[in-house]
Amino acid sequence: MGLGGLISGASGGSSGGGVARVVADIAPHRIAQPPLPTPIPRSKHSSSTHTLSIPRKMEGHGEMGLIGEKIDTGLMVRMRDDEYESRSGSDNVEGASGDDLDAGDDQRPKKKKYHRHTPHQIQELEAFFKECPHPDEKQRLELSRRLGLETKQVKFWFQNRRTQMKTQLERHENLMLKQDNDKLKAENDIMRGAMANPICNNCGGPAIPGQISFEEHQLRIDNARLKDELNRICALANKFLGRPLSSLPAPMLLSSSNSGLELAVGRNGIGGLSSIGTSLHMGLDLGDGVLSTSSAMPLIKPPMGLMGNEVPVDRSMFIDLALLAMDELIKMAQTDSPLWIKSLDGGKETLNYEEYKRTFSPCIGSKPAGFVTEATRDTGMVIIDSLALVETLMDTGRWKDMFPCMVARAATIDWISTGSAGIRNGALQVMHAELQVLSPLVSVRQLKFLRFCKQQAEGVWAVVDVSLDISQEGTNVQPFVNCRKLPSGFVVQDLPNGYSKVTWVEHSEYDESCIHQLYRSFISAGMGFGAQRWVATLQRRCEFLAILMSSSIPNEDQTAVISSAGRSSMLKLAQRMTDNFCSGVCASTARNWDNLHVGNVGEDVRVMTRKNLDDPGEPPGIVLSAATSVWIPVAQPRLFDFLRDDRLRSEWDILSTGRPIQEMVHIAKGHKQGNCVSLLRGSPTNANENNMLILQETWSDASGSVVVYAPVDIPSINVVMGGGDSAYVALLPSGFAILPDEPSSYGGPHNFNRTMVKAGDNGTDGGGCLLTVGFQILLDSQPTAKLTVESVETVNNLISCTIQKIKAALKVT
Repeated sequence: MGLGGLISGASGGSSGGGVARVVADIAPHRIAQPPLPTPIPRSKHSSSTHTLSIPRKMEGHGEMGLIGEKIDTGLMVRMRDDEYESRSGSDNVEGASGDDLDAGDDQRPKKKKYHRHTPHQIQELEAFFKECPHPDEKQRLELSRRLGLETKQVKFWFQNRRTQMKTQLERHENLMLKQDNDKLKAENDIMRGAMANPICNNCGGPAIPGQISFEEHQLRIDNARLKDELNRICALANKFLGRPLSSLPAPMLLSSSNSGLELAVGRNGIGGLSSIGTSLHMGLDLGDGVLSTSSAMPLIKPPMGLMGNEVPVDRSMFIDLALLAMDELIKMAQTDSPLWIKSLDGGKETLNYEEYKRTFSPCIGSKPAGFVTEATRDTGMVIIDSLALVETLMDTGRWKDMFPCMVARAATIDWISTGSAGIRNGALQVMHAELQVLSPLVSVRQLKFLRFCKQQAEGVWAVVDVSLDISQEGTNVQPFVNCRKLPSGFVVQDLPNGYSKVTWVEHSEYDESCIHQLYRSFISAGMGFGAQRWVATLQRRCEFLAILMSSSIPNEDQTAVISSAGRSSMLKLAQRMTDNFCSGVCASTARNWDNLHVGNVGEDVRVMTRKNLDDPGEPPGIVLSAATSVWIPVAQPRLFDFLRDDRLRSEWDILSTGRPIQEMVHIAKGHKQGNCVSLLRGSPTNANENNMLILQETWSDASGSVVVYAPVDIPSINVVMGGGDSAYVALLPSGFAILPDEPSSYGGPHNFNRTMVKAGDNGTDGGGCLLTVGFQILLDSQPTAKLTVESVETVNNLISCTIQKIKAALKVT
């Protein structure tokens, strides 16, 4: 709150346009000070006239004798008002000075002639005071000339106004301190009363001193505080919901026991969850309820704000849905569960839909018409502990950083519960996210879902996601939905060697018409959004973080040696480059792209444009992005090794044609060869050419491979290698995304329009891969320039030429 607002709010009851009256300005000659009387009996202290003249130090009161006595506040207000009418902003004494007003009772000044300021003068003075509370002599002279006042009148008005403000602020601070003091005093009295009158746990009568422990006493105090909070929350809920809280389907129950407090949320109106208990085949029991005594969910927080098209809903529905989803996830994550059927080679698992329908009831309604189902499960070891992984998943920013090529955008809409005991146990939030596959032929999945975290046992956590049923959510507008998540997530268990065992389950329903025919079997097998991709990405990113924090960093021969700060800046720049490449390929809302439709460009080529005006991370002007995907009868590892090899770069890169490429810097991001960030230099072939530097990031895992690169200028990269800020390095990324598309990857046949090849030809083993090619180029440095058809055709030809060069180099058609 500003100073003006504070004064205005605290002085609403005074006259003169709402301006507060100043006690400090009361002139001594207006109120005669009576002599201090002799002490009076306590029974007469109720008289306000006598109370004002009681000495500060009194018997039984000490130095703070006035505190707690009744003072006639109306009299004080009238005294302030009377005095302010003669000395503050509305009235002024002609020719009076501060010295005249401070004269004692024995030196009464002569009667002065009063001049009341006009409303216009007061308005002008107040407006000037807001801009400049301390005007100099020149400004006071200008005000006096403009308002028809003497300079002394203007000077004294500002002095009184400043005094008024100071006094009002002090009064406000004193009031706050008094309220805090009263609150502490009340809490102290309650605690003293609780300590003086302990209650026996067994009989409920007074306890004998010495029988109650300090811990039990603290628990009783906490119980009293929680009951008070519960009463206040029930009162608020009555106002918010418009009906008593007891009518909710999930009432809150609070009870005390010999071991402490138990706070649970009941799904059946009783408060117990006796039917959810299951045991993981990990050697750990999950207990007899998702919400147990040792790890209970805290009270539900009030809404933090609703989206623009939403109306208030019964938030207990969220809790009930989260508990159902957690129950389903735990059962689906069990080893050797009849819900999953293993393939003949013992690798891939397929969901047994008949068993699934018998075991679970739909928790978010029936499947929409035209939607198909995908369900996958995968298990892996990751070098991260369970608590750190849970914290990462419950924080949207860290979640996106952990899965940068999968999560295009993420945000928390509302927190239903933030957890208990300082950890995420029982945390529940409403989230929005955009998930992507690196291809322009696969639509971005926009999801609005609940994320619920629960500790199942010591060192065992579970995090579940489930889409919100929009038809029951109270939305006024029905948005387009192309996907919804059934209960999905992971169960993580700590292992003794510093690793964790992660069992990931992905189960969703989506609109298959939004996916190009080339990718339908790939997506339906769960290769695009399935559990295998989540686990593979998590393993690779955790390995990178472990190397980054390790003292022994794997390195290869390199010409330039950079510092630790330089490595960090280089990695940050490479991550931004890859993020921009993904946004240009997938067209998520993370960046504002405009789709273009040009007649002579193929329908499988996505062309987009955007204007950059003030982003220092890319050149200013009109940026054009073009991307397409094709199927190539070459195995993913072979194509990845070909594209990342700097010795073979001239065979497909038009910019590198005829230039010898040399790796100047190599920063490893994993133990696997090829997971790194490199700085490449293209030597000039003649005296008219300059050195060309290329920043490149490459990585590969079981879910796919990426090769992203961008030209950079020498001065900027020198700053980054020295540990400088990489946010001001302008770059436009291009690159490739390679996804495995072999029968062994998902146990299914190829798409009907792919050309089958013989086993062993081109190193495919009868399969191939899906290659996505994307380019971003600067069309014009002027943001107001017009986009021409020739520019679009140039980018389209660049993509076609690059694909043809790759096929020719690999000798495939």
